[in-house]
Amino acid sequence: MKNFKILPVLLLLLGFMSCKKDKSQHKDLNTVVKIFAGNLNSFFLKADGTLWATGANNFGQLGDGTTTNVTKAKKIMDNVEMVSAGAEHTLIVKNDKTLWTTGNNTFGQLGDGTTITAKTPQQIMADVKSVAAGAYHSLILKSDNTLWAMGNNNYGQFGNGTTSSVKLPIQIMVNVKSVLAANFSTYILRTDNSLLVAGDNDSYQFGGYNNDKVITFKQIMIDVQSVSASTNNAIILKTDKTLWGLGNGEIYQFGDNTQLTAHVAKQIMTNVKAVSSGDAHTMVLKTDNTLWAAGFNVAGQIGDATTTNVKTFKQVMTDVKEVKTTHQHTLILKNDNTVWATGLNSSGQLGDGTTIAKHSFTEIKP
Repeated sequence: MKNFKILPVLLLLLGFMSCKKDKSQHKDLNTVVKIFAGNLNSFFLKADGTLWATGANNFGQLGDGTTTNVTKAKKIMDNVEMVSAGAEHTLIVKNDKTLWTTGNNTFGQLGDGTTITAKTPQQIMADVKSVAAGAYHSLILKSDNTLWAMGNNNYGQFGNGTTSSVKLPIQIMVNVKSVLAANFSTYILRTDNSLLVAGDNDSYQFGGYNNDKVITFKQIMIDVQSVSASTNNAIILKTDKTLWGLGNGEIYQFGDNTQLTAHVAKQIMTNVKAVSSGDAHTMVLKTDNTLWAAGFNVAGQIGDATTTNVKTFKQVMTDVKEVKTTHQHTLILKNDNTVWATGLNSSGQLGDGTTIAKHSFTEIKP
């Protein structure tokens, strides 16, 4: 008889635990797992595969069907894997490896064969592994490790020996491991970990003492793990976790208390996990998950509660999983999956519901 009295209680308890589990799973699906920064916008990928966006949208680059800026992140698309945002256009790779593009298309950077602006994402290609958006050119790494390009090529950023722009994707290289697009240049990491470059070299960001544009890919370094680049310099992470700088350092973006141009790669840090470059500031994630910053800070993009330029690297946060920065704002994803932002907010790119700049990291909830 006692067992019959206990049974309803057990069933009730099991039901309560099931509800808690369902709510927990729902909460987990709503957490941000990846962050992406554009010049004046931000994108957040949640655990359920949904893409959320905030910030500048004057060309439809957020892909919400409008040209209205957004100050609080809104849902854009389902089943997304990664994003790369250029000056005014956005490249989106879905879980099925299809590529979708939206925004400004003046140079054919959307790859649809036209120069017509798109306000919602349109499918362009299949079997895509990753993408990289420059100011007005787009780079596509396919699953077979071939690299394709479309859009503006005025600086030779396709590395194919021409300066002719294209409106449809063209193949430019094989055996590519990863790719990065700065505003008017291209950085390619090949499968042998060599780094190749092409495009604008006005600030000696490719090294050397000749700053002519490079229209045919040339190798500048070996044993490279990843690279981040602004319009004026390149910050290179080698496979031994050392960090190196090339190009313009006039606003202390190399964090070595100088304002010198680096014509030869100079080592600036050790024990580095990842790096992300803004216009003239550098954010470095070390192997102990601490975040360090140096350089231009006029909008508070370094997040140290000031607007004073930082001459030597200083620690600004701990327990960081990922950092992304481009223009003058910075996004942080911490190990607890909380999202933090600082810097310029003129178009709502910080996603806090305002257009007020932040000078220290503020938690936001996309």
